[in-house]
Amino acid sequence: MTPPAAPDAVPDELVLAGEFPAATRAHWQAQVEKVLTRTGALPDGYADPVETLLATRTYDGVTVDPLYTAADTRPGFPGLPPFLRGAHPEGHVSTGWDVRQRHADPATGGSALLADLEHGVTSLWLVVGAAGFPVGRLGDVLADVYLDLAPVTLDAGADYRAAAAELLRVHADKGIPASAVKGNLGADPLGHRARTGEDVDLGGAVALAAETAQYRNLRTIVVDGLPYHQAGGSDAEELGAALAAGVAYLRALTETGLDVDSAAAELEFRYAATADQFLTIAKFRAARRLWSRVLQVSGATPVGQRQHAVTSPAMLTARDPWVNMLRTTLACFGAGVGGADAVTVLPFDTALGLPDGFARRIARNTQSVLLEESHLAGVIDPAGGSWYVETLSADLAEAAWAFFTEIEAAGGFTAALGLIADRLAATWTARSERLATRADAITGVSEFPNLAERAPTRAPAPPAPSGGLPVVRYAEAYERLRDRSDRTLADTGARPRVFLATLGPVAAHTARASFAANLFQAGGIETPNGGVLTDPETAVTRFAESGATIACLCGSERSYGELAGPVARALKAAGATRVLLAGKPSADHADVDGFVFTGCDALDVLRVTLETLGVPA
Repeated sequence: MTPPAAPDAVPDELVLAGEFPAATRAHWQAQVEKVLTRTGALPDGYADPVETLLATRTYDGVTVDPLYTAADTRPGFPGLPPFLRGAHPEGHVSTGWDVRQRHADPATGGSALLADLEHGVTSLWLVVGAAGFPVGRLGDVLADVYLDLAPVTLDAGADYRAAAAELLRVHADKGIPASAVKGNLGADPLGHRARTGEDVDLGGAVALAAETAQYRNLRTIVVDGLPYHQAGGSDAEELGAALAAGVAYLRALTETGLDVDSAAAELEFRYAATADQFLTIAKFRAARRLWSRVLQVSGATPVGQRQHAVTSPAMLTARDPWVNMLRTTLACFGAGVGGADAVTVLPFDTALGLPDGFARRIARNTQSVLLEESHLAGVIDPAGGSWYVETLSADLAEAAWAFFTEIEAAGGFTAALGLIADRLAATWTARSERLATRADAITGVSEFPNLAERAPTRAPAPPAPSGGLPVVRYAEAYERLRDRSDRTLADTGARPRVFLATLGPVAAHTARASFAANLFQAGGIETPNGGVLTDPETAVTRFAESGATIACLCGSERSYGELAGPVARALKAAGATRVLLAGKPSADHADVDGFVFTGCDALDVLRVTLETLGVPA
C-alpha cells in the first residue's frame, strides 16, 4: 500500500489573499462605479471621484469617506502626548473603567445606592439640591456606603459649596482621612450659567479648590459638556465649548497662585456618548488631544484628560423606551472604546421620569456585560490603528479647535455665551430638518412605531433648569403628535385614521404601502389597508368601511397610470377630504392633493393630516 503523500509545507509567512493580484484604489473605484451605474445611482455626466458621491458629512462639516486606507494612519501611543490613544499606558486593562451610576430620586433613600454598589457599580453620581437629594440628607443617604471604596461625584448646581461641605463632613464623621477621599465635588458655575442664564462668580469654585487642597485625590470642578449637547449642538461644538470652559477654570485657578499642574488636576470633563459609536469613539479621543494641546501651551506637565462619559439624554425616547437599552449599549461601547475613565449609562426610562429599580439594574448590567463578558476594556485602545477612527478623531479635533479659538477670540467662555448659543441653535435647526425628513431616523418613533405599545409610567422628574440654553430631545416633535393621537383615543375610543388605497393585485404589501403606513403611524395615525384594489368601486367600498376621511394611494407606477386618477376622483366623490399619493410629486396626478415620499417633511405631513382630521393640538 502506497503511503499518502506528505502535505505541502506551511509557508513561514501567511499572506491574506496572497494568491490574488493586489487590489488598488482605482480597481475599487471602477467596481463601485459599475454598481452605481447599474442601480441608477450615478448621475449622468458625473465627473468627480466616485467616493465623493458616497461620502457623508457630519453636523460639523467633517467628511466621512466610504473607504480609508493605510495612508490615513495616525502615529501615537497610549499614555503619551497628545493622549489621542488613551490617557494611560495600560488603558483600563487591569480594572476596567469606573462604572458610575446617577441618582436623583430622594424617595429611594440609600437603598438604591447600595443595590447598585453591591451589583457592579464602582462610584456614585448624586444630584443634590432642588433637582435631587436635599443637602441636609446626604449623611442619611450615604450612611451605609463605604466612601473610601465608592467615590462620590456631586451635581448640586448653584448649591455646590454647601453640598461639598456636607459631603466632606460625612467623610470626616466616618473617620476617612483626607488622603483617602476620592471623587469630585462637582463645582461647575460656568455650566450652571449655561443652563440657567444666571450670573456666576468663579471665585466660589476657586476658593473651594483652595480650601480642599489637603484632599490630594479629590477633584473639585466638573467641566460639563452636556448643556451644549442637550441644546442640540454637534460633537465639535460640545468639545469646543467645554474646552473653553476648561480654559476659563484653568485661568481662574492659576490667577490665585495655584500652579498649572495643580489647577489641571482639579478638573474632570463630562461628555455625552451617543448611539453613533464611531463619532463617540472619536469624540473622547479628540477631547484628550485638545486638552493636551492646552496643557502644552500652558507649560503644564503632560497628563491625560480625566473623562466622564454619560449616555446622551437627547437621544432617549419616551415612546418605545425599551429601544433606549440598545442606544445606551452602543453609546457605552463607544465611550469605553474611546477611553473614557468613567461611564454613566442612563436608565432606559429616563425620558419618562424618575427611573425605577429595574431600569437602574439594566443600566448597570449593560456596563457589566461589556466589561465582564465582552472584555471591552481588555485591550488598550481597541480602535487604535483603524484608519477611519484615526482620521475621524483628527478631523473632529480640528473642527472643535476651530470653534474653541472662535470662542477665545470673542473674549473667552463667559463673553462668548451668546456666540455659543447662536451656533448651537443653528445646528439644532439643521438637525431638526433632518429629523423632520427622517434623514436622521429614530427607531420606534419616526421609524417603525408601535401604536399598541403601553409605555410604563414613572414618577415625574424635576423640571430641567430654564433661562439659559434650551434642553431638547430628538424625538420630542414626533412624540407630541403621538400624544395628540392618544388623547383622541382616550376621548373617542378611536385613533385618527388614513385609509391606504393599495392599488393593483399585489399592492397591499408593496414598499410604498409599508412606507406610507410607517410614516403615518409615526404621528399616531392608524392606517387601515384596503387590500387588493383593482377598480374604483371596490376602493370606495373599503374606504367607507375603514371609517377614515383621508386616503393615501399606494401602488406601482403602472397601477398609478391605470387607477390613480379614477380612484382619487371616486374617493373624493365618496367624501374623502384629502387624497394623497405615495410617490414623488408629479403633475400626472391632477386629482391628488399631496404626495408622501422618501425625504418629504414627515412632520409637516403629519401635522397637516391631524389638523385636517380635526385632532386637537
